[in-house]
Amino acid sequence: MQLHTIWFVIITIFWVGFFVLEGFDFGVGMLHTIVGKTPIERRVALNTIGPFWDGNEVWLVVAGAGTFAAFPGWYATMFSALYLALLLTLAALMARGVAFEYKGKSENPRWQRTWTWCTTIGSLLIPLLLGVGLGDLPVGLPINQNHDFTGNFFDLLTPYGVWTGLTLVGLCLLHGATFLKLKTTDQVRERARGVARPLGLAAIVLVIGHVIWTRVVAGGADVPGPVQILAVIAVIFAARLAISEEHDGAAFSASVIAIAATVGSIFIDLYPNVMVSSTNAVYNLTVNNSASGSYSLKVMTVAAVIFFPLVLLYQGWSLHVFRARVKTPSTQVDSPAAQPAAPQS
Repeated sequence: MQLHTIWFVIITIFWVGFFVLEGFDFGVGMLHTIVGKTPIERRVALNTIGPFWDGNEVWLVVAGAGTFAAFPGWYATMFSALYLALLLTLAALMARGVAFEYKGKSENPRWQRTWTWCTTIGSLLIPLLLGVGLGDLPVGLPINQNHDFTGNFFDLLTPYGVWTGLTLVGLCLLHGATFLKLKTTDQVRERARGVARPLGLAAIVLVIGHVIWTRVVAGGADVPGPVQILAVIAVIFAARLAISEEHDGAAFSASVIAIAATVGSIFIDLYPNVMVSSTNAVYNLTVNNSASGSYSLKVMTVAAVIFFPLVLLYQGWSLHVFRARVKTPSTQVDSPAAQPAAPQS
């Protein structure tokens, strides 16, 4: 296997890791006002992701940095084409992060509502916008012979890209519900289990639709590939297990597989392209014509071999250390001043 292909696989792993790890963060952010009816319960929901959310976002940074270093041509065209969408994504990331820290700084109801909306909307926009961007890669964007994007913002709103964004939002919601069911107790856990039924049904429909549409976009075999079949089976299992009284860990594991397989299938069908030109297939960006030089890829590979296992060990250790459920206090006080501290990393 050539180095540029290895780095395409590595970048795929970064994107899969980001949506698997940050996906439940987004789901919790979107669901915290639904599973939490009081300020204390909403804070309990957010505290489940407190030790993880900022570390999980690093996977997005590494995915972007890895693309820049390994495939500068891909990075230049993609970030030029998706500039406004990526700017909105960064704004949503910042608003969401600031909301976690600032919400508890004042008891003013308007202040509280503002940061609550920032958390909810930011958690929705990020997977939606990134999903649209990832969906645009295989379906194609107007790119000329110089690999310059020649379209406008509305060219980014391809039907397949929008469906991909909605699919990832649906999977994040189910992922968040299974995580809350795994990490909370009492009423918060029961509400998470209650919303899992409609969220699970929606996720199943979205994933099946995405698999079918991907086969059309890929223009290959009519039969879905193993990874796409795995995504459908996993989301069905996740939806089924999420509504049971038990099997919290199995439900979360199934949702992990579902979101990983869905994101992974996009890159599998994209290869050997990294961006498709809707103007002319000759102008497609591929792993060959957009990769860095051999020496750069060799140096990056050595660094990845050394540091990537360390990152995985740290990630696994943090999940192990903070594996306990977050319990709702027996006596709930609705005053924001009485709430637990903001989520901390």
